[in-house]
Amino acid sequence: MTTVPETLRENGLIDCISVAVLVLGGDLSVHYMNRAAESLLGFSQRRAQGRVLFEILPANESIREAIIEVGGTGNSVTLREVELNLVVADRGVRVDCTVTHLSQSTGQEQFVVEFSKVNRLTQLAREKAMVERHNASHAVIRGLAHEIRNPLGGLRGAAQLLDRELDNREQREFTRIIIAEADRLSALVNRLTGSYRPPAMRPLNVHQVLEHVRKLVSVEANSSLVITRDYDPSLPDVAGDSDQLIQALLNIVRNAVQALEGRGRIVLRTRIERQFTVGNHRYRNVVRADVEDNGPGVDDKIKEQIFFPMVTSRPEGSGLGLAIAEEIICRHGGLIDCESEQGSTCFSIYLPVEEG
Repeated sequence: MTTVPETLRENGLIDCISVAVLVLGGDLSVHYMNRAAESLLGFSQRRAQGRVLFEILPANESIREAIIEVGGTGNSVTLREVELNLVVADRGVRVDCTVTHLSQSTGQEQFVVEFSKVNRLTQLAREKAMVERHNASHAVIRGLAHEIRNPLGGLRGAAQLLDRELDNREQREFTRIIIAEADRLSALVNRLTGSYRPPAMRPLNVHQVLEHVRKLVSVEANSSLVITRDYDPSLPDVAGDSDQLIQALLNIVRNAVQALEGRGRIVLRTRIERQFTVGNHRYRNVVRADVEDNGPGVDDKIKEQIFFPMVTSRPEGSGLGLAIAEEIICRHGGLIDCESEQGSTCFSIYLPVEEG
């Protein structure tokens, strides 16, 4: 059986690219698929080899027609924004698809099929903007916090001194209000800036963090809220601070509970992502943890600002939970993203797996 050019396989180059690549025989059976294709389709090379492509991708007629056209003309065909129906997933994936005829000296007919996630292409640009926005916004916030803390401390100290000098109980009540409000503002500033303690990085399993969060939320929630788990048990450990990651995920899950108003479904899901870029660094493997709910979705007016401090669609909300979650994940060298529409909101956390 002929597969991809041996030089690519031997050097491992075909497995280093983020585009999903499959090589098909003339009968459309799978001869080869790279790691990105395994991750996208949810099939290993071993399971897929020899199977007809449309056993793995049922009801994808546009791709079948493209292969037939390429076989007849020899010209490459590119399809834009094709919805892939996956056997192993409960929802489709939107991709750009390119089909190319692979000429062989043996005369054996083969096709190369390439899939590029449409949302991933736009996500790369969004990730870069997200990292820049995170750094800029938190630099401003910490600068403001420093400027606020100094006069706030002086205000509280002066109120304490005045409280000691006053004999009138009614007047002392006013000074105690000043002290209490100064403490409240100081706590708000601390929440805005987050903890300055750097994460204590240790190997941990993300499922332990998710289970801790699930148990906490299950105790707080009523019986009308259903929390289901869809874990990949083969995930490797990541380096992280368990307490800080629990805080980040707890903020996200509680945000979902509030969006559902205590009634609905939350799915906690884990997967491995291969050849994934965070900022300017590309990782061979990252662990993805999803928190998905079937609520009304994020308001379009704030969708692009939901990770900014003080941004919330709820009158009673502080707008700090997601900002703090993003701060914690960024400290871990990871990324947090959100995809939302009516009936489905999914927050995804990406944590790199340390190589070696």
